[in-house]
Amino acid sequence: MENMNITAVETATETTTTSAPKHKWLSKLTRGAKKATMFATVAGVMASTCATQAFAAGTGEVDTSSFITTACTVLKSVICLIGGGVSLWGVVNLLEGYGNDNPGAKSQGMKQLMAGLGLILLAVILVPVLESMMTGAV
Repeated sequence: MENMNITAVETATETTTTSAPKHKWLSKLTRGAKKATMFATVAGVMASTCATQAFAAGTGEVDTSSFITTACTVLKSVICLIGGGVSLWGVVNLLEGYGNDNPGAKSQGMKQLMAGLGLILLAVILVPVLESMMTGAV
């Protein structure tokens, strides 16, 4: 009886260790999706850069001060939104860590919360300084 249990355990461990991964195609598909996303991002940035230069060249006189002000406002908004998203994600991880008594999730949540708040602080303090530097240089 004891030998039969040992052989059953041995065969069970042999079948679990020798099994191949189920979804090999998933990793190939993920790599393809990453490459396609990177290509689309680079193409979009290049197209928007070319369009910006074409619009600036077509109007004749370019008002640089209003462009710099608008660009800094957009930059501040984008950085604040990213910081808010990271902070919110950190709060969710922090609450999940406290709920499940998981110190790893608590630590990760606190890091994300602080990083998000740091981004918001960076946008509020640094972007106006950059704006004044750029308008002073023009």
